[in-house]
Amino acid sequence: MEYVRVGLGFLGGLAIASLSIGAIAPSPAAAGENVQPSVEFGGDLPFSQGGPADSADTNPPLPSWPAADTSEVLPYPDSDPPAAAATEDLPILPYPNVPQASGTELPILPYPEEPERVTDPSALPELEGVEAIAVTEVTIVGAAADLEQLIREVIQVQPGETVTQSQLQSDVATILGTGFFTNATVRLTPGLDGVAVTYRVEPMVVRSLQLAGAQVLTPDVATEIFAPQIDRPVSPQLLEQRATQIDEWYLDQGYVLSQVVGLLPDPSGVVTIEVVEPVVGDITFRFLDETGSGIDEDGEVVAGRTREDFILRELELQPGDVFNQQTATEDLQELISLGLFEDAAIELSVDEQDAPPTVDLTYSLQERLARSFQVSGGVSTELGLFGAVNYSDQNFRGIGEQLRFGTQVGSRGLNFNTGFTSPYRESSPNRLGYSINAFRGSTLSRTFSDEVPLDNGDDARERRLGGGVSVMRPLGEWDAELGLNYARTSIRDSDGDLTNNDAEGNQLTISDSGIDDLVTVGFDITQDRRLNPLNPSDGSILTLGTEQSLPIGNGSIFMNRLRANYAQYVPVGLLGSGRISNPEVFAFNLQGGAVLGELPPYEAFDLGGTNSIRGYREGEVGSGRTYILASAEYRFPIFGGVGGVLFTDFGSDLGSGNSVQGDPAGERDKPGTGFGYGLGVRIGSPIGLIRADFGFNNNGDSRFHFGFGQRF
Repeated sequence: MEYVRVGLGFLGGLAIASLSIGAIAPSPAAAGENVQPSVEFGGDLPFSQGGPADSADTNPPLPSWPAADTSEVLPYPDSDPPAAAATEDLPILPYPNVPQASGTELPILPYPEEPERVTDPSALPELEGVEAIAVTEVTIVGAAADLEQLIREVIQVQPGETVTQSQLQSDVATILGTGFFTNATVRLTPGLDGVAVTYRVEPMVVRSLQLAGAQVLTPDVATEIFAPQIDRPVSPQLLEQRATQIDEWYLDQGYVLSQVVGLLPDPSGVVTIEVVEPVVGDITFRFLDETGSGIDEDGEVVAGRTREDFILRELELQPGDVFNQQTATEDLQELISLGLFEDAAIELSVDEQDAPPTVDLTYSLQERLARSFQVSGGVSTELGLFGAVNYSDQNFRGIGEQLRFGTQVGSRGLNFNTGFTSPYRESSPNRLGYSINAFRGSTLSRTFSDEVPLDNGDDARERRLGGGVSVMRPLGEWDAELGLNYARTSIRDSDGDLTNNDAEGNQLTISDSGIDDLVTVGFDITQDRRLNPLNPSDGSILTLGTEQSLPIGNGSIFMNRLRANYAQYVPVGLLGSGRISNPEVFAFNLQGGAVLGELPPYEAFDLGGTNSIRGYREGEVGSGRTYILASAEYRFPIFGGVGGVLFTDFGSDLGSGNSVQGDPAGERDKPGTGFGYGLGVRIGSPIGLIRADFGFNNNGDSRFHFGFGQRF
């Protein structure tokens, strides 16, 4: 039903006539509601107005929220939601994640009379003859607490001040300019002292999200986080909470420099999530000398031996990638695990002027001495008068390959040990790592000690000649190695003559000829989680292996050897002076093994000695078909590259000594079980870590032990 209404009102002593034409809406009074009289301004004065201002000359510039040139998400304090409408006819819409009033859902207040959506404020008539009207009250209808707070902060009209048409136009345009509302209108209600201003708004409903500046933040992640806001009336407070959750997601994923810098709502229902994800720029390498300086004593930049393209290839974080602190830390650990560097550190330089910002990385690397060359000579029981040359390079060609060559030439023969290893690299996943080696050597037997000599009265010597080849690659989280090995073993006296029986008449090889051929196929898997494998300061390593012989050659030996070895390293700070190259750590080792099938006695598990139970001679505790060995150490720094260790070892052949051919352990009164403890020092040197231990055993004896590298 159309209507024509004439009204008369008084504003500040001025008589104002009004004329409105429109459609009759259902009257709130019909529902028993008390309706306050109001003056509706039409003709010369506006009844309602909405939409952005279009005159830059007469209206102030429109602010946006957030401002277009800023990234700040404006916080709004928690507040109680507006009270529910009095009428039962009003629709009740849920409002997500906002405290509810009196246990009910928070209502979205509707317009009692649906106003026409006005998008062009220039269509509003001027307030002829009225420059300003006093404002007694400012009311906001249709907005939840956080939106009401937003509106009150952006509008100009405030209680106790005066209002002009230009200010009303500007306020409505500003409210719409925030992007949080699809419509906004204003109504003036006159009173004795001025007018009450009522802003009625319709909040936008969030329909979809857009990402701006994102590489690692995916739409799926953003949608999952913002799910409580989708298809609901917009809530700045809820948007801010979800933006904080995205920042937390960045931190959890290691993207510590990435963050949300803006939430830009649009009345169409689209919220744009603007993020900044700094990317890696330049990566450079700085090599340090033994003093930790990048400049040598001649004033020149320290030159590294490791090829920079090789180092860069081993890093997961590459130029153009979004910077990730977790990945950068893992890259440092990877560099240390190469065994080429004594120490490694990383420095960041962020350039915020770029879009997106760039992070330049500088790696400071102190190389480990990788090459050693030794010339020696003397007299030995195996070779007589001899000369020896040994060379090793753990960084051959500057790419971490390993080359070793050693030879001893004496009046009684020749010994040599040579090998080359090209490790598998994750940077070249389609390429297998490989290793080849060849050896010839003679040593006093650990199994056949001098307590029972050979049948000619000499001490037994094991001479071995052979070689092998293996290939390596990962299997999931494990490093796998498959190898084929050959060894020809014989028992000889001090003159190098074959002797196949001891003084008790026990045969010392499987073959009657005194020479055994052992061809084996071995398979090992290793899970290495150590920090600094050469001198572990944290992490663990587990190795499981099997070795199956092929019945080929002398002896036709058919056997299978099983091994397991686990070590755990727990960093401690009792002294507070440990570092990667000389750590303070508790170290634990547990290992065991068993042989199934034929077992040449010289292949038994020998217990006792430098790399077994310290405090005993080599092989003095037992020689069994099975064994278990446990060790614990407390390693601590003393000064510089010198460290100390307190240790204890325990081992047993589990009663398997008499199952070995000839019972070498029983014939030599080996106890089969032993316990040792003591202390030692570790000294860093150009040829590696030198180990010296002094151990006591459970029989009251003691012994010095020397070697290279940690015991495990």
